Amino acid sequence: MSHPADSLNGVLGALRQLSRNVQVILSLLAVAIGAAAGVAAIGFRYVIDLVQRFGFGFGGETVATLAAELPWWQLLLVPAAGGLAIGLFVHYLMPGRRPHGVADVIEANALRVGRMSATVGLKAAVVSAASIGVGASVGREGPVVHLGASVGAWVAKRLHLGRTPARTLLGCGVAAAVAASFNAPIAGAFFALEVVVGHYALTAFAPIVIASVTGTIISRMHYGDFPAFVMPAMRAITSFWELPAFALLGALSAIVAIVFMRAVFFTEDAVARLPMPHWLRPALGGLAVGLLAIVFPQVLGVGYEATDAALSGLFPLWLLLALVIAKTGATAISLGCGFGGGVFSPSLFIGAMVGGAFGVAATSAFPELSSGPGAYTMVGMGAMAGAVLGAPISTVLMIFELTGDYAATIAVMIATAIASVITHQTQGRSFFGWQLLRRGVVVRGGQEIGLLHAIRARDVMDTGYETVTPETPIAVVRARLQAAVCGELFVVDSDGRLTGVIAYSDMHESAFDTSHDAEMTAKDVARARPMVLQVDDDLEAAVKAYGTSGEVILPVIDHRDTRRIVGIAHEHKVMLAYHRALDQARAEERGEI
Repeated sequence: MSHPADSLNGVLGALRQLSRNVQVILSLLAVAIGAAAGVAAIGFRYVIDLVQRFGFGFGGETVATLAAELPWWQLLLVPAAGGLAIGLFVHYLMPGRRPHGVADVIEANALRVGRMSATVGLKAAVVSAASIGVGASVGREGPVVHLGASVGAWVAKRLHLGRTPARTLLGCGVAAAVAASFNAPIAGAFFALEVVVGHYALTAFAPIVIASVTGTIISRMHYGDFPAFVMPAMRAITSFWELPAFALLGALSAIVAIVFMRAVFFTEDAVARLPMPHWLRPALGGLAVGLLAIVFPQVLGVGYEATDAALSGLFPLWLLLALVIAKTGATAISLGCGFGGGVFSPSLFIGAMVGGAFGVAATSAFPELSSGPGAYTMVGMGAMAGAVLGAPISTVLMIFELTGDYAATIAVMIATAIASVITHQTQGRSFFGWQLLRRGVVVRGGQEIGLLHAIRARDVMDTGYETVTPETPIAVVRARLQAAVCGELFVVDSDGRLTGVIAYSDMHESAFDTSHDAEMTAKDVARARPMVLQVDDDLEAAVKAYGTSGEVILPVIDHRDTRRIVGIAHEHKVMLAYHRALDQARAEERGEI
């Protein structure tokens, strides 16, 4: 008969074993991060509403309808004045004097082992919420992704987690943010895996799915179980002759996506050449957006009211085409002039207008074969967003979650695949990839570069080295050099500062000629100011230093000002550490450890 104490000890032992299981810990943290990101997404929308009420006098999603009733001067004043305030905030308080978004999350995941600043995340959220609130033609999902990622990164930093768990928690924040924004947990999880994490290994997949579901639950508890858009009822595809129409719409969406991305970057370059301070540019952009809004109030903010109207078939053909041009211009101006915000909502908006216009034309030409203009509107949204974001899988899944319609999903898959392929072949990368490249950041091979950044000189250095003073007699130097394990001596002064390095090649004739021993010291043969590594230098800096100097051993100092030697770094040990980390990372992605 078992004793109760034995049962209790067994339970406690099982709990201790679970507490040491990394996957269990990550899953529990995923719940917390998912809840926090969900709350952050809700709070972000409240801040937008608050700014909107202060500027325009109303809140909510019906921006276009209510803005059409405002006097023209208010449509000009609010975006311009808001742009001035945002420009000053960004100029004095934001790192790099620019807004932050999804591209920064991708960079953090690829090159900074998932590290992000929570303070910068909050500031970026304020900039983007204020931008949307004053009418800038930008999206709210990108800023929420950045905010959610900041939450995950903050938790990883507080718990001193390693590279792989930190990247996973970053993805958890992203997934929860997207899921809470669209009430789409599957799309949220796959967006994080597809765009940010970059792989689907179980070690990342499970926590990210948990966070995505948790974020969705938080959103549904607050807003109810309602989709982000009111999708039309789509008639079943009765003829395979309609499939080429969806393919053609995908090609057309790709062309519009390419024009959209190039318009944003063209505007950014054009504004940068203007002889005016950086902080004044958002005010100029706000004035231009206000001018557009006088004629087309639908371009203000995220534009979900107009997107829903297009899905319901309420816009005539001429307005659909006009809004494609107007929204492209308004978004290019907003982002190019320095407002904060994303491109998700504008992509959906423009895609809806392109798809709606295509659907009106297709239905008029072949009414018996068409699934209806609303269906083409929905397909255009998916194709445009997938092409711009470089996220075809999560975009298709999002449409499926919003509609629950298998037939619609097939149509979206066809169009999105074609749009994504054409855009990738033409542009070479997504909108976020181009943003990073224009900043001089390349994330291809980001995992390898991230590993080089994650390992520091202190992690690979040896503390077994021989030192001499500048006054050490050459005979002693010769004897010490023969016994030195690394084949080099390091010359340090009375303050411990590294002043030189001595190898046999530096001694020349003195290596074997003892006739001048009485008059020579270490300083006479030492190489002054040798190439060094600082203790906090990463392996990328080390690899460059080895390549520049041609050395295989480099001294490691505490700081370049004090130059006190603390160790030595062997080239072969540096490369061995890198390869071990790379093997471990690949094994983690395959779920082997």
